[in-house]
Amino acid sequence: MSAPALVILAAGVGSRFGGPKQLSPVGPSGETLLDYAIYDAMRAGFTHAVLVIRKELAAPLREHVSEVTRGVVPVQYVEQRVPEGRAKPWGTAHAVLAARDAVAGPFAVCNADDYYGPGAYRLLAEHLTNEAGAPPLHALVGYRLDATLSTHGGVARAVASCGPDGLLTRLVEVRDVIGGRGLGIRGSTAASEQLEFTGSEQVSMNLWGFTRDVFAALEQQFAAFLAGADRAPDAEFLLSTALDEQVRAGRARLRVLPAPDRWLGMTFAADVPAVRDEIASLVRAGVYPADLRDAFTCL
Repeated sequence: MSAPALVILAAGVGSRFGGPKQLSPVGPSGETLLDYAIYDAMRAGFTHAVLVIRKELAAPLREHVSEVTRGVVPVQYVEQRVPEGRAKPWGTAHAVLAARDAVAGPFAVCNADDYYGPGAYRLLAEHLTNEAGAPPLHALVGYRLDATLSTHGGVARAVASCGPDGLLTRLVEVRDVIGGRGLGIRGSTAASEQLEFTGSEQVSMNLWGFTRDVFAALEQQFAAFLAGADRAPDAEFLLSTALDEQVRAGRARLRVLPAPDRWLGMTFAADVPAVRDEIASLVRAGVYPADLRDAFTCL
């Protein structure tokens, strides 16, 4: 079996953030969350990275990644094109399809603007090198809902339900999830159904492990998505929705792996100071060096 690749979704517009989160410095030497993702994945056994990018960010991303990784990690870039008439790409599942020709075997998918922790990549590396069968068995690293909220506004989360065997039964996209201050945690579905949560639910933060079987299913689903007569102009083809459909149709199995580390992310610009503080704490604890450039040369 081929060594796993890491596909990094770095084509986001960052409309709520106010700019390209992919290049926002959070580490003590100007590192981005993207840099920590590559470093953690390579330490876990991944051998190369594929960045899915927008044309506008191609040059600055290439320059930054090359400067930090020192050319030690093989990195390939593929473009997720923005269709005419849209302000942003088709979404996360379409971004994965853009990477189809760049991966030859099993692969993980992550966001460029999220921090998942080194343990999460080790879990995925183990899963991708040991699991097989039919229907294909994919993986999702799940994080506690109450540990993924922002104090600065509502967020979108895909809430997972599992059977006793740890396999996914449903993955429901929930919008405008807010909580805190004794008000509980609430959100709504695309159909405007109001939901309440305890906070202990497992949610997707877009850290996945796939076999190449996922591509054929995604292509068929994307064709159906484009052909949908009632599709909203700003609708997105999301991994959470696509994998939920595959599981319910019996086309795939998906194991939810509880995350061993804390998630960090930046939905809003106001989230950045807290993320920087947490990264600084991890550096002081010895999880990361003060400058990742030196660490990459030792991989």
